Amino acid sequence: MSEVVYEETATMIAAGELQSFVPFGREHCRNHPNAFNLQLRELQPASELWSSDGAAGLVGSLQEVSLQERERECWQLRKGCKGVREEDVEFEEELYAAGTVVVWSQGSRTQASNVYKAFTVDSPVQQALWCTFAVPQNKTEGTEVEQTVCIVQSSCVNVHTVTGKDFISPLPFQVSNVWATKFGLLLERKNTATDSLSLPGEPLPTVFSMLHPLDEIAPVVCKPAGLFEGSHVQYASDATMKIVFSCCQPSVVVSYDTVQGIHSVWALRKVTQDVSEYTDIHIQTQRVYLSLTSSLLPPIRSVLQSFGPGSPLHYSALHSHQSRIMTSSPGFHSRVHSPSISNMAALSRAHSPGMAAPSFSGAARFNTSFHSPSPRGHHGMIHSPNSTVNETMLVPEMEPIIPDLCMEQLWSETVTAGCHRDMSSQACKVFLTSDLCENRYLCFLVESHQQLRCVKFIESNNTSQLIFTSVTTIPAKDAEPLQNIGAMLVLEACGSLVLYTGITRVSKVFVPGLLSPTFSLTNHLSHLSTPVENVSTPANAGNRHLQRMDEAAMPSPVSELRGPNIKHHEGSFLEDYTFQHATPYIHALRDPVCNRVTLELNSGTMLRISIPEIATSELVGLFNQKCLHVAVQVLVKWYNIYNAPGGPSSHAEWNLFVTCFMTLMGYNTERLAWTRNLHFEVPLSPVIAAKKARPSDGGSDEDLDYLLGSLYHRQMNSQPVCYNNTLATETVGLPSLDSSAPLFPHIPALFYVLHLLYQELQLDELQRARASSLVCLLQQLARDLQLDEYVDLYWRDYPSLISGFTETLIGQMQRPSFLRAEPPCVLSWLSSCLRGEENPPFPCLPGISQRTRLLVLSYALYIIGDENATSSDVSKYLAKLSPGFTLKDLESVPFGVALPIREAIYRCREQPCSDWSEEVCLLIGRQDLTKQAHTMTLAKGKASVGTGLSLEPPATTEADEEEDGMLDIIQEVTGLIWSQDLRVQEVRRLLQSSRPARVSVVQLPEVSDHEYIEEKENKLLQLCQRTMALPVGRGLFTLFSYHPVPTEPLPVPKLNLTGRAPPRNTMVDLNSGNIDVPPNMTSWPSFHNGVAAGLKIAPASQVDSAWIAYNKPKSPELANEYAGFLMALGLNGHLTKLATLNIHDYLTKGHEMTSIGLLLGVSSAKLGTMDMSITRLLSIHIPALLPPTSTELDVPHNVQVAAVIGIGLVYQGTGHRHNAEVLLSEIGRPPGPEMEYCTDRESYSLAAGLALGMVCLGHGSNLIGMTDLNVPEQLYQYMVGGHRRAQAGANRERHKSPSYQIKEGDTINVDVTCPGATLALAMIYLKTNNRSIADWLKPPDTWFLLDFIKPEFLLLRTLARCIIMWDEILPNTEWVKSNIPQVRNCTQRIMRGTFDPSEDINMETMAQAQDYITAGACMALGLRFAGSANSDAFDCLYEFARSFMKIMSFAGTTGYYNLQTGLSMILLAMSMVMSGTGNLKVLQLCRFFHKRTGGEMNYGFHMAHHMALGLLFLGGGRYTLSTSNSAIAALLCALYPHFPAHSTDNRYHLQALRHLAVLAAEPRLLVPVDVDSLKPCYALLEVTYKETKWYDETTVELMAPTMLPELHLLKRVKVKGPRYWELSIDLSKETQHLKSILSRDGVLYVKLRAGQLPYKDDPQGWKSLLASTVNHRNSGVRAFEPESISTFTSEPALVSFAEFFCKTSEEIKHRDDTLVLFSAMLYECVTQECPEMLPTYIAVERWVLCVGGDLLQTFPLWQMRLVVELWDSRVLRGPANRHNALLTSEFLPVMKNMVDVALDSWLKAAGVNMVKMLTAKRCKSLSVFHWRGTHDGVQLLLSEKQHRCCIPHPQTLLTSLNKLLLLQF
Repeated sequence: MSEVVYEETATMIAAGELQSFVPFGREHCRNHPNAFNLQLRELQPASELWSSDGAAGLVGSLQEVSLQERERECWQLRKGCKGVREEDVEFEEELYAAGTVVVWSQGSRTQASNVYKAFTVDSPVQQALWCTFAVPQNKTEGTEVEQTVCIVQSSCVNVHTVTGKDFISPLPFQVSNVWATKFGLLLERKNTATDSLSLPGEPLPTVFSMLHPLDEIAPVVCKPAGLFEGSHVQYASDATMKIVFSCCQPSVVVSYDTVQGIHSVWALRKVTQDVSEYTDIHIQTQRVYLSLTSSLLPPIRSVLQSFGPGSPLHYSALHSHQSRIMTSSPGFHSRVHSPSISNMAALSRAHSPGMAAPSFSGAARFNTSFHSPSPRGHHGMIHSPNSTVNETMLVPEMEPIIPDLCMEQLWSETVTAGCHRDMSSQACKVFLTSDLCENRYLCFLVESHQQLRCVKFIESNNTSQLIFTSVTTIPAKDAEPLQNIGAMLVLEACGSLVLYTGITRVSKVFVPGLLSPTFSLTNHLSHLSTPVENVSTPANAGNRHLQRMDEAAMPSPVSELRGPNIKHHEGSFLEDYTFQHATPYIHALRDPVCNRVTLELNSGTMLRISIPEIATSELVGLFNQKCLHVAVQVLVKWYNIYNAPGGPSSHAEWNLFVTCFMTLMGYNTERLAWTRNLHFEVPLSPVIAAKKARPSDGGSDEDLDYLLGSLYHRQMNSQPVCYNNTLATETVGLPSLDSSAPLFPHIPALFYVLHLLYQELQLDELQRARASSLVCLLQQLARDLQLDEYVDLYWRDYPSLISGFTETLIGQMQRPSFLRAEPPCVLSWLSSCLRGEENPPFPCLPGISQRTRLLVLSYALYIIGDENATSSDVSKYLAKLSPGFTLKDLESVPFGVALPIREAIYRCREQPCSDWSEEVCLLIGRQDLTKQAHTMTLAKGKASVGTGLSLEPPATTEADEEEDGMLDIIQEVTGLIWSQDLRVQEVRRLLQSSRPARVSVVQLPEVSDHEYIEEKENKLLQLCQRTMALPVGRGLFTLFSYHPVPTEPLPVPKLNLTGRAPPRNTMVDLNSGNIDVPPNMTSWPSFHNGVAAGLKIAPASQVDSAWIAYNKPKSPELANEYAGFLMALGLNGHLTKLATLNIHDYLTKGHEMTSIGLLLGVSSAKLGTMDMSITRLLSIHIPALLPPTSTELDVPHNVQVAAVIGIGLVYQGTGHRHNAEVLLSEIGRPPGPEMEYCTDRESYSLAAGLALGMVCLGHGSNLIGMTDLNVPEQLYQYMVGGHRRAQAGANRERHKSPSYQIKEGDTINVDVTCPGATLALAMIYLKTNNRSIADWLKPPDTWFLLDFIKPEFLLLRTLARCIIMWDEILPNTEWVKSNIPQVRNCTQRIMRGTFDPSEDINMETMAQAQDYITAGACMALGLRFAGSANSDAFDCLYEFARSFMKIMSFAGTTGYYNLQTGLSMILLAMSMVMSGTGNLKVLQLCRFFHKRTGGEMNYGFHMAHHMALGLLFLGGGRYTLSTSNSAIAALLCALYPHFPAHSTDNRYHLQALRHLAVLAAEPRLLVPVDVDSLKPCYALLEVTYKETKWYDETTVELMAPTMLPELHLLKRVKVKGPRYWELSIDLSKETQHLKSILSRDGVLYVKLRAGQLPYKDDPQGWKSLLASTVNHRNSGVRAFEPESISTFTSEPALVSFAEFFCKTSEEIKHRDDTLVLFSAMLYECVTQECPEMLPTYIAVERWVLCVGGDLLQTFPLWQMRLVVELWDSRVLRGPANRHNALLTSEFLPVMKNMVDVALDSWLKAAGVNMVKMLTAKRCKSLSVFHWRGTHDGVQLLLSEKQHRCCIPHPQTLLTSLNKLLLLQF
């Protein structure tokens, strides 16, 4: 063992003010109502009370708790930090536990403590601790850390997260201690009597881990350090090993061997997949787990019997966390995946212990009797209560629990460390600490030996391993680390507090107001002497180490072992002592936080003290941190001097530090004149300087006694003191340096570091004043090192300050090589850089010259330029500068140095790139780009977009708004898009279904009252057809507009099917029985209503499985709505969060609607993923995908249709062979066998065709591996008919028997198969322009063939043919008419009279064919231009819509139904083209059809019209339609041109598929938001289209908010001036940036330029004209009126400056020139768009005035020189480059001329004296001393002229003058 390496003797520091400490939780528990609540609960029956551990009732658990356990309390403190980046608030957190209450409180120095969280449990708290758990996320995000509080009870652990989640994890064994680690919890199993029942030689594991409350508790394996490489991996089962400490960073565990008496350090890590580690584990598995069975079975069996065989505990034993899944042995099923943590939140919140069984399953896995090879074995895990251990041995081997964590041994004590076998050497306290040089130590306090053992450790080069080096022992009774100051506080056996940094003793700590007893050892007494009444001082006991006291003479003052972090406080600690002390003394230390610690006194009271920081002065702190980082002795010396009792005030800290520093270098500060003038009251010896007291501090007799006994007093008594300073100087003579001083050899290096620090301070306006303090020390060192160049540099910088220094001390020092003759001067380097001269690299030291390095780098990159970042490419320069530089830093840079950087920022601000980093955007002052990186969205309401007034007047009352389900449309955005009218309110009125309909029927005289009531009810039934169709459109209108609150259910608007009859507003109801109402009429409308409500939820909302289950209604009548809600959650992507357990629960209920919604929802959420779990889920509901021998399931027909569509969605675009083959055969599935597949065959065949089209979407002829299927030929046969092919594969036997209801023969029923086959062919060859396939779909060119095809099929064929020939679709009427076959020319012959009547032509067929073909072509036109708002396409469709309406007015030969079908499809096509635009003409048509409720206007037509209305206002104007292949497929499913005839009609098309249109929606609305006001605004956009074969590259201007075209068509989107700063988004490189903007509600942050008003305040730009006239005004500054600035700029700085500095007032009315100057500055900033230059103008003017007056330093001249040289460099490049400079007016030349005039006047006044001085001296008498000893004015003039005119060094100048004078003489 090594000893303490260094000790500072005879020193003492003063601790901070004493504060009495009482745990806040103790005071809070006194007022806690826990006791009253327990009394109330005890009155309830015991059977109703279950404790959280599930073992007994509350009453029983209370009886088991003794009185002492109830009163036991414990607490711990830690540091907390919260707040914003700029200013973090430091506070303390306390976790207090007493009885059954745990209190988590927070408090700081400025704020009183308050309760953060409080918990009450049902049994006494054994332990409470903080812990972090890692929650695994997806592969891209990694893991997320959850902060929790863990409360350990007798048989369970309660885990509470800060986010509100609660978990209860039952413990399968008794726990002795729980430890928080980096990965979770470590649990130590308590050794019990049952351990003896284990097998011989196979001990049970003693250490277990729990990585999350929902994980199983797994044993921990250990890897002891061995002599051989392949050391043995085994379970941590040594009962003699006790854990005494755990740490998260680094991840280590300290253990103690109770037999050998030594400590070991283990690295805690996760287990690796190395087979060698598991080899020994698997060998031990069966034996260990059989042993565990015997010991753990009885308590677990008793628990399980209390729950019964049907409890959830038995079921949950099959579940475990995904991270521990492994392949099971043959004959066993692999374990089931458990739900994710968020999905199990609801399960874990239950107070029943059975609901917490996933954690309890760890206990089940320890017993072989808990598993059975049977799949249903979990129902009988325990066969009988009389089962014995012998019975359990017969169970087959089971899968073991794989360990999660491994303990790898790093270090162990030597055996000699624990040589005292008569007493325990276990550490009662372990902690980590570091010293001032960042050496790290692991310290453990052995209280029985009164030792603190410090083990030094370092990290390996790859930081993967810890290496433990040396062990040092320090005598200590107690100790605590102080992390903030790199030290630890040690309580010695004598009761004194001593401060250590690492193993270096710093000093004793003096606690004001507390007496520390001095214990003295005697030779003849075996007990401690009584304490001395007076104060113990370092003079008595501080010069040497106290020897370790005899153990017999020093009994342990602690009555029990205290844990490393938690101490139990049980009243007085000294009750058993054999002696009592009347004087309180420090008994123990605890609760260290930062530099604060709690002192426990022997009386039981506690005091809180703070140990002072190493420095409070910024300059001293900077010097200590960066210059003396490795000098421990220097830091210790300074710490003792500065923090002595009654030490100096903060203003004298630097003077004290300089004195201390120079003394350590060997200087006698009493003999130097400039150090004598540092204004100390007493001579500055190290002892007295440290011990002097300020008058305000007072004193005591003990202080005088200490001074009289000090070494310094004895030295001063032996030497006479000279009080006359002048006499002392004369008699002693020139002092010399002490070469034996500690820092004497390092003076050159320290000087160089100080010089670089001086240069660093010169570049910081906030620190530059401290440079003048540093220059005095530097010049003294430079003189002594004989560095004349350096002395000259300091003299030039501070001529008046340096003029009085004349002393030079010559020491035995050699100048090292790194001290070059030319001193590094950063301002000179920057100046020569601006002049274009070559410079050597400027020296920079890491950690000292950060700002110097950044500024030198910036000049090198921007001014000189290099191959990586030239001056023309400013963005690369800023990208390199920004990581260590911010705008706040730039404000503190001197104005001359900062000007080139501001110039680069100004140039980059004009046209930045959209992909620049956030740091660069922040540096150039573009807050709009910086804000863009954040995730704030408009849809979150007032928190993100402000509390602006609504731009739309309320149309209804607040109560009505809440009912209609459309309140969440963002009115601020819609008010900007449609600001001229109230169309959004009109849409809300048309789509609302929550209010009664108005039933207006006039009662004729001949109509009786009964008939009148029937008429009203019939009228209401017609209106209800419309009301029931509204939710489909409302879901599209409110798409993704709502963010639900997790604690509230989703509001679902009512579907009101009642009416009100005017004039008395009487109620009309359909349930009166007067008319026949179809049964189940509201089933599907309720489903649609649920979908509409669920589609409001935005994809970015916080939705989890618990919230989804929480919304399940209790009423069976609302089950259909909930089914629609589930489908909507799938469409917006949230259904993937639903737990698999819940999905199976919903499906097993057998509710048809729920199954449909769930299957379609999960399929939509897994679009195109080929997810196997969803595939299995869907295959169960499709008989064709089941094995031939499988049991036939009774699956409803509509559920089969939904499952088939689900297969298409999950496998969309994948070309999956097997599914394509099955779906192809299912299109022509025959009816049968027996009575099956006879009804609604059309919808199933259509679903199979649509699914096949989606699986092979867009593959065309490239169907890999499907050549033998002949997919196109088979589909063509389904389309035109022919002989049926034999069923192949598994379906051959299934369809062997014929149908009992339908006889089709051997031919294909085209009426069933044609629609599905046609659309499948269209989707497979979508956009392929395959003409051969398209020709198959042409309408026949003869009347005979045309008469064989249903008109509806002509619509589908035309639609399919057109979308295959995608590129030929043109937006004009000629193209639409070109799709009508040529046979139609016969009509013209009829009109001309040349028609032959003998020809058999059906006019109705001819008209229907024309109308349906036209509708199909219009539908294709709508798909081709969906979401484009193409005016040509819209005009074409609108013309055909009007022509159809004209034909309908006189009811032509086509028929009303056919015309209405065609018109509905044209209306949908128009809505697709104008999707999201809210076009008024389409809205008028929709409103016209909304009013028509009679005649043949059925439920399906209303659905089509209101779907068109929803598409027109898709997502409230924020969404539009895409034309991608996936979107076209979704639209074909949703807009299939055969709408239901009534609300229960699903024969031809499943109604639920109408909602798949949501899959085609994409956000393309760009909403500019002002970054200052956070309100949406108008902004001008310049959108550039890429060149295509239809048009050249085109640029258009749009006023945002606007809907952007599809992104693949665009080349660039640019925010155009002049009102806002320009921003360009280049889409030719990548589109992800713009996609992310659009996905976050399209929020594009823009920044208003200075001098501009927003478009809303100034629509026409009249007010902004004033700004343009100012910019072009030639009359200059005089014509500018500051009063008018507020009319064209809203910049607060400019407005305030004009108000206070540019207007005449009483204070400055006589300073007209000042007003003119300030107005000129303001004029300059306004016209140049650079308001940030205003401080620069003011700084230039201020320093110019100082040059003409009293100037004590030359720093301002340096700045003026840099500004002028930058200007000159711009002018020399030519007039073309002058516009790049910020200073372009006459202001700078005027300022430069004023400086020249001032310097010339100085030269004229002082020139005569200087010439006399030069000529009066002989050449040899000219010296540097005389040169600098002249008049101050001459010095200042010379120094300034040297800076301005580059006068050479004085030595060079003297040589030249000597030659001139010699020539004269």
